[in-house]
Amino acid sequence: MKTLLLSAVFACSCSLLSAQNIQLPQPVRTGGKPLMEALNLRQSARQFDSEKNISNQTLSNLLWAAWGFNREKKRTAPSSMDRQEIDLYVVTKEGIYRYDAAKNNLVLIVAGDYRKDTGMQPYVGEAPVNIVFVCNKSKINSKSESGLIEATYANSGFISQNIYLFCASEGLSTVVRASIAKEKLAKTMNLTDDQMITLAQTIGYPKK
Repeated sequence: MKTLLLSAVFACSCSLLSAQNIQLPQPVRTGGKPLMEALNLRQSARQFDSEKNISNQTLSNLLWAAWGFNREKKRTAPSSMDRQEIDLYVVTKEGIYRYDAAKNNLVLIVAGDYRKDTGMQPYVGEAPVNIVFVCNKSKINSKSESGLIEATYANSGFISQNIYLFCASEGLSTVVRASIAKEKLAKTMNLTDDQMITLAQTIGYPKK
């Protein structure tokens, strides 16, 4: 009986541990609309279908387009001196996850629905996905404070535009935002003093 109980506890513990991460399917790197058509369709939207979720396959494709690896150790967006200091945190109704581009998975940081905390507009709590851009300041500590701000906001903008173009190509709606209670959200996300929130971007299907 004791052996069976220990086995059950061990199996349960393993299950809980494995549930910490979401292994995304491999991103599909082909297809989509031609670039000029995607640019023509690119726009910001502030209404989202709260009932329609984004599949793991679409999320994998989106995150790869935003900030994945398209060559060995190189990304789909540029960064100042290739420091790659930006981390993307994916906020859904299930929790807050950090995107691990090398392993193509989502690492659970905090369980629970914190979507409304990613911005000051009501729609952020209704859209299926919010992505928070976080700068690791220790990777660009050679710059002055103003230089750090300039570099990391430019790099965040490159990633954001990739998201815009992907959404335009795939029929998704999106808007990038800077109106965030950053100090409160940083505490919720368990960020360190070396980490700084720059922007957030809301993503979902158009509201019918």
